[in-house]
Amino acid sequence: MSKATGFLKEFRDFAVKGNAIDLAVGVIIGAAFSKIVDSIVKDLVMPVINFIIGGSVDFSNKFLVLSMPKDYTGPMTYADLTKAGANVLAWGNFLTILINFVLLAFVIFWMVKAINRARTPKEVAAPATPEEVVLLREIRDSLKQQ
Repeated sequence: MSKATGFLKEFRDFAVKGNAIDLAVGVIIGAAFSKIVDSIVKDLVMPVINFIIGGSVDFSNKFLVLSMPKDYTGPMTYADLTKAGANVLAWGNFLTILINFVLLAFVIFWMVKAINRARTPKEVAAPATPEEVVLLREIRDSLKQQ
């Protein structure tokens, strides 16, 4: 067997292993789940925060300009300022990503908790011992003492 054939066989064994496939499935589901969490933040959480704050607040467009390029007269939006070379502290984008992370961690916590609850076998109460068995045990124990 040549080195190339051995390498290909080893790669095939690795790629088809259960752990690698489980990891791939987890990454794919995680990517799809990330879109769901992004939608929860953008479409559900942020409108509630906007309502509480009292206005149309979009945190992803909140920033602080640290330094402006000379002779800049364009729009004062994050995209235009960064394109022009301004030094911009994008605290709103960070806050949005932080909210996404906290929500994702919270949802995953509840999912793991539910899975662990489903995996843990519920303790089944031992059936009551029949009365005649209890009586026979008492007789046995009294005979042992004699």
